[in-house]
Amino acid sequence: MRPTLSWTSAEEPPPGTTDLEPVVEALRGGGVLVLSGAGISTESGIPDYRGEGGSLSRHTPMTYQDFTADAAARRRYWARSHLGWRTFGRARPNAGHRAVAAFERRGLLSGVITQNVDGLHQAAGSEGAVDLHGRLDRVICLSCGDLSARRELARRLEEANEGFAPVAAAMNPDGDADLTDEQVGDFTVVPCVVCGGVLKPDVVFFGEAVPPERVERCRALVRGADALLVLGSSLTVMSGLRFVRQAADAGTPVLIVNRDATRGDRHAVTRVALPLGPALTAAAGRLGVPLPDGATA
Repeated sequence: MRPTLSWTSAEEPPPGTTDLEPVVEALRGGGVLVLSGAGISTESGIPDYRGEGGSLSRHTPMTYQDFTADAAARRRYWARSHLGWRTFGRARPNAGHRAVAAFERRGLLSGVITQNVDGLHQAAGSEGAVDLHGRLDRVICLSCGDLSARRELARRLEEANEGFAPVAAAMNPDGDADLTDEQVGDFTVVPCVVCGGVLKPDVVFFGEAVPPERVERCRALVRGADALLVLGSSLTVMSGLRFVRQAADAGTPVLIVNRDATRGDRHAVTRVALPLGPALTAAAGRLGVPLPDGATA
């Protein structure tokens, strides 16, 4: 299964707006479920997949099938991911993440589902956010299932690859860096310390299924929501789009904040085409919701 790189609408998508009022009113009413995508983390220095200059315009992400079947593919992945982690692991929440956490503290949200693997919602203070595609700061063994911290793997990879410091062309949303085969060289991949098995980041690769129990948890959140607010997702892949369709089919209002058209626009009552950080900060100001630094937008 190859990644879904793009989608083409069969009909003219509804135009975006700069009017935040529908979003503000939905939040004011409470019971809003947030579904976030890569666009909410771009202001933290993590690029997205499909936006302007998105990483899919220059590379194809690793698939689960390639990773599990090919040792050379795993060497390439871990070399790129190890280098990328040095930057990715230092990313910090931006105004969008902080606003979502502030809405949650005020009791305006029923939950948060994120398609991102960066953990920035939790770092901003969101509690109970569902990491739909897993977390890059955890590592799992494909043989014994042992879970370990990414920082420990980073230490082991540093020791096994002393002096590995190529200059990457760019970093990607899944935390790896663009490297040539020559730069990867004979990078050494380390095994699981428990059983010697193959290690994989605890994230859902392209071509891999989201665990069914996680999907059902998200479906339950959608069923209990009064509104679904999509933040920074193109909704190109079904893993997020299915929740938009579920909400729309149930008559639950869907609101989207994303600068570009999305695959879910026809299911939404509005799409606000504004940058997320400023838009959510402005929404917080209209609602009188204090931001994490104690100020009000």
